[in-house]
Amino acid sequence: MVAIPVTRSISIDSEELQESFTRASGPGGQHVNTTDSAVLLRFDVGASPSLPDAVKNRLAVLAGSRLTRDGVLVLRSEGARSQLLNRQEVRDRLIELIREATIVPKRRRPTKPSKAAKAKRMEGKTKRSTVKSLRGRVTD
Repeated sequence: MVAIPVTRSISIDSEELQESFTRASGPGGQHVNTTDSAVLLRFDVGASPSLPDAVKNRLAVLAGSRLTRDGVLVLRSEGARSQLLNRQEVRDRLIELIREATIVPKRRRPTKPSKAAKAKRMEGKTKRSTVKSLRGRVTD
């Protein structure tokens, strides 16, 4: 039971992660055909006791299509020839995604344009209207 630190207040138990290993696709020749170097990491976001509810909700939005209907986050890494490097890379991506979910976005405060901005806009529209009206047919 090893805790993986994410932030100062959040750490994930390594038993919450499910890793499976498969053969990677792409170049690599005989090595890629004989070793299970690709890593498929599954993390059940909804059932995780390590994450606060607010972080779980933001993580679900950030994960997008990587989140299954059951609320399981699935990440895959097959870039390196080494299973160890792929495991580290996929864990780093998970940690980065969770860190991103811990950041609370600022609420937008709706604002109105100032009187000067409205006047400037109307002035521009008037000038443009004048230019267009002068393009009419010339009469003799």
